[in-house]
Amino acid sequence: MQQDDARRVEAWPWTRLVSDDRLTWTITEVAQLLGISRATAYEAAHRGELPVHVIGRRMLVPRVALLRLLERDAPPT
Repeated sequence: MQQDDARRVEAWPWTRLVSDDRLTWTITEVAQLLGISRATAYEAAHRGELPVHVIGRRMLVPRVALLRLLERDAPPT
């Protein structure tokens, strides 16, 4: 059973969030990480709720900005 638990933890999106060394993610990747639809993520980006940088036609979410956003919204410990 411990192996099954370890696999579930590795598959958890936040594991990828912390271990991924890329500087940016696409809106689709961020939507998957946050557990929201792609359309909702694009709407949040257009409203300014999701930090994005537009390069050409691509909207990219900086890793650091997303982590800061999530820390700010986290409940106090």
